[in-house]
Amino acid sequence: RVNHPALPGSKGHEFWKRDFTGSSGLFSFVLKKKLNNEELANYLDNFSLFSMAYSWGGYESLILANQPEHIAAIRPQGEIDFSGTLIRLHIGLEDVDDLIADLDAGFARIV
Repeated sequence: RVNHPALPGSKGHEFWKRDFTGSSGLFSFVLKKKLNNEELANYLDNFSLFSMAYSWGGYESLILANQPEHIAAIRPQGEIDFSGTLIRLHIGLEDVDDLIADLDAGFARIV
């Protein structure tokens, strides 16, 4: 599942459609399963274009992962609607084909 307010069906899409005319490259997606620590390390530690960091935007591509229980612990409601690992991406100015190849290589490390 991809989380981005510009996508129909995403949470907040109606607000986004009403209030905005464009969007950024900041989004997340949820994997079908929760990665264990070894899988998560293999996935995150070997990207060539994505760096691990939080940011609202910039020229570089960023990636971070969050486990469902960590997100539930910091949400005021304590409720989440997913059970797989959440991956947060910010897409920078690198070539899109190179970014896709980097992400594909990451997925290959966890299957």
